[in-house]
Amino acid sequence: MTSLVKSIDKATGTKDLCSFVVFLSNDEAMPKKIGKLAKDHGIAKCVLTLDAVSGPPAYKIAKEADVTVILYNERKVAVNFAFRKGELTPKAVANVLSNLSKITP
Repeated sequence: MTSLVKSIDKATGTKDLCSFVVFLSNDEAMPKKIGKLAKDHGIAKCVLTLDAVSGPPAYKIAKEADVTVILYNERKVAVNFAFRKGELTPKAVANVLSNLSKITP
């Protein structure tokens, strides 16, 4: 997960791209964990935020997904990835990043 967030943050600085990551958790310690992630890995351009485990209803997050990545442009979803626990490999991260061209000029 960290490599995905770092890669998104890096892409945000080099493309006409805004980004955010929503962590879904009811863990009261999560805000501190998110802050530590940002500080330890220099996350500066990608907004990191927190929501309840169910997530925003409009996102229709798959319950079996450990990580969901949605790439959209002008409020239209271009690509939606759902990864079960253990599926977010370096190859999967590279695949997500290769799809950024679908939402950037």
